[in-house]
Amino acid sequence: MSEEVIIGREAGGSVSLASAFPRYEQTFPTLTMQEIARMRRFGEDRNYHHGEALFETGKVGPGMFVVLSGHVAITQRDGFGRITPVIDQGPGQFLAEIGQLSARPALVDGHAEGDVQTLLIPPERLRALMVAEADLGERIMRALILRRVSLIRGGAGGPVLIGPANSAGVVRLQGFLTRNGYPHHLLCPHADADAAEVIARYSPSPADLPLVVTPDGKVLRNPRESELARAIGMVRAVPKDKVYDVVVVGSGPAGMSTAVYAASEGLAVAVCDTRAFGGQAGASARIENYLGFPTGISGHALMARAFNQAQKFGAEIMIPVEVKSLDCSRADGAFGLVLDNGEVVRARSVVVASGARYRRPEIESLADFEGRGVWYWASPIEARLCTEQEVVLVGGGNSAGQAAVFLSGHASRVRMVIRGGGLGASMSRYLIERIEASANIELIFNAEVTGLEGATEGALERVRWRSRLSPEESRFVASNLFLFVGADPATGWLEGCGVKVDRAGFVITGAPNGAASPASTLETSVPGVFAVGDVRSGSVKRVGGAIGEGAQVVAALHGYLNDSARPSL
Repeated sequence: MSEEVIIGREAGGSVSLASAFPRYEQTFPTLTMQEIARMRRFGEDRNYHHGEALFETGKVGPGMFVVLSGHVAITQRDGFGRITPVIDQGPGQFLAEIGQLSARPALVDGHAEGDVQTLLIPPERLRALMVAEADLGERIMRALILRRVSLIRGGAGGPVLIGPANSAGVVRLQGFLTRNGYPHHLLCPHADADAAEVIARYSPSPADLPLVVTPDGKVLRNPRESELARAIGMVRAVPKDKVYDVVVVGSGPAGMSTAVYAASEGLAVAVCDTRAFGGQAGASARIENYLGFPTGISGHALMARAFNQAQKFGAEIMIPVEVKSLDCSRADGAFGLVLDNGEVVRARSVVVASGARYRRPEIESLADFEGRGVWYWASPIEARLCTEQEVVLVGGGNSAGQAAVFLSGHASRVRMVIRGGGLGASMSRYLIERIEASANIELIFNAEVTGLEGATEGALERVRWRSRLSPEESRFVASNLFLFVGADPATGWLEGCGVKVDRAGFVITGAPNGAASPASTLETSVPGVFAVGDVRSGSVKRVGGAIGEGAQVVAALHGYLNDSARPSL
């Protein structure tokens, strides 16, 4: 919806998108009468009297509105009850943002000014419009994406976080919301009167921070990601009577590729993930060796495009939900994926794309400082905490190299602790050259981190390390440690269902007779269950390879679903 016109707050008020956003015409295009005529078959007329609400903050809107006559006032309303005028939209303009593709709650209010006539296009018909009317669909899709981007940049819409910017809880929740492309705003109680009033009213203990004020005014105390997601409408109840053609577990490159290709070919697709779309690739600061992006692209930007593309074709994205187990009994003809809240998602086939979880090395006191100085990815949120500081980074692979280069633009020094004696065997040459050319990246070979030190219940202060060639320990003064030491397969949820894994826990695929077909290459030991990407034994562990497998498995899915639909003779 046209709420995205607010892109930030300053002391004197709000900043208008018209004056500050360079792509205004693409963000808020005006449709011609001919274009509106082409859209009519996808919607229905809806009329509103003066003051009536077309959509309300925090409530699921009915779809995209095209204004035919009259004007709609768009206002922003936060959890404190503050209402900020945003913009008026008139004839030929449409009211929606990317959340309307999947019927998510509105992030602003829209009220009729005078009598208003609109064309309402519900989410499922909006997706059909984008496919059937390619040129119109391109313009609308670009506008929906740009509007969400402007919301995120300005912190307009979504929940308000209250607490110190560098606190573990704030960093955790900001990371969750940012990686899911969800707008939010951070207020410091020392600088904002409304935030200070909430703090005084709820008298939180340090463990209660941050407080989170949702758009409907509810106050949460240091919520878990799943609790916050439910409160702001990110997670919806699983349809009890629906059987999907395929459920994809994991929304990294392999999972999102599967979702895009499967949904675009008409399959009913659901995607489950425990944290955010993108997986480990989504946390990459920069990817420069992926086909088609000669200047590079951040992992989050690449995966956000896939996320929006999957929604365009109708894939249902369930984040954050954790799949606890897989029921392969198929008593009712479908697999059952049991979620952490007890709900069950039913599907005719399953694609395992759960990737790998960050490996936690044997470092003394590691768990005590996770989220308080120990990080497993390097996003702008963590980089902000490292400004003009010395940081330690452990690892010698491509992810470590990308993170080191990224952090070197923020930190005064980046010390890379590398277990081996060089980088040539584990890192791309272009990254090695970039690291060698960086004056503030120091390479420490044949070394390992042994322990962490800091105040009790406080932040990290020192990192202990030693050379593998000597037993003596040394210390670095550092408040941030980044770990990129590989990952272990996330396959615990498959235990007991018959899916075979190798010694390291990666899923074994391939038909025993060695037949060379898409199904035999990617199908597991359980018919109808496939595996793609990093979680698959023998995969190349690259973004391009994962995306390729995600596309390849769709042919196997079609073959399996067609065979299972045929009556037995």
